[in-house]
This record gives sequence, C-alpha cells and structure tokens, in this order.
Amino acid sequence: MEYIYAALLLHNSGKEVTEDGITAVMGAAGIEADKGRVKALISALSDVNIDEAMEQQAQPVYAPAAVAPPTAMPAEAAEAAKKEKKKEGEEEKAEETGMEGLSSLFG
Repeated sequence: MEYIYAALLLHNSGKEVTEDGITAVMGAAGIEADKGRVKALISALSDVNIDEAMEQQAQPVYAPAAVAPPTAMPAEAAEAAKKEKKKEGEEEKAEETGMEGLSSLFG
C-alpha cells in the first residue's frame, strides 16, 4: 500500500512517477523499498491514467437510508398478542382431544 501512496504523492506533486522517485519518497518516510515491488508498480502503472482512475474512484457512494430499529410494542398490543397465542393454544388442544375420540372408534 505504501508503494501506491508514494506513487500518488509523486503524481499529486506534479513529478514523474519513476523507480527513483518512489524509492526516494519511501526512504524519506523511513521505509526501505523493495526494488522488485517498485519495478512491478511502475510496470503496472505504465498504461494507467492516474487522474482518470482517481476521478472514477472519487464518485460518491450513497449508503441506503438507515432504518430505525423496531420499538417495543405498546402494552395493549402486547396483551392482544398474548391473548391470541393463548386462543391458538386452546384451539390446538381441542383439536387434539377430538382426534383422540376418533381413534377410539377404530381402536
């Protein structure tokens, strides 16, 4: 990453992005540059228009609007939900009891 930053720093200051330039920038930052990585970066950047690439990356990214977390149910709604669950439980019990009676017919 520091190699790319060195290249961007050179480009931004209007200097040519060269092996010597990148090595000098990294040396000034106290980082020993690997000659192989510097050469690879120069080779990779040879066909790149840095201004155009930066312009494409500078496009704003719009994040989706934040959705408010659900709030707690009002007490009335919670009570109604509780009653509904109880009612469903009673209906299931009645159905099970009815099925037990049917099985005794075929028993």
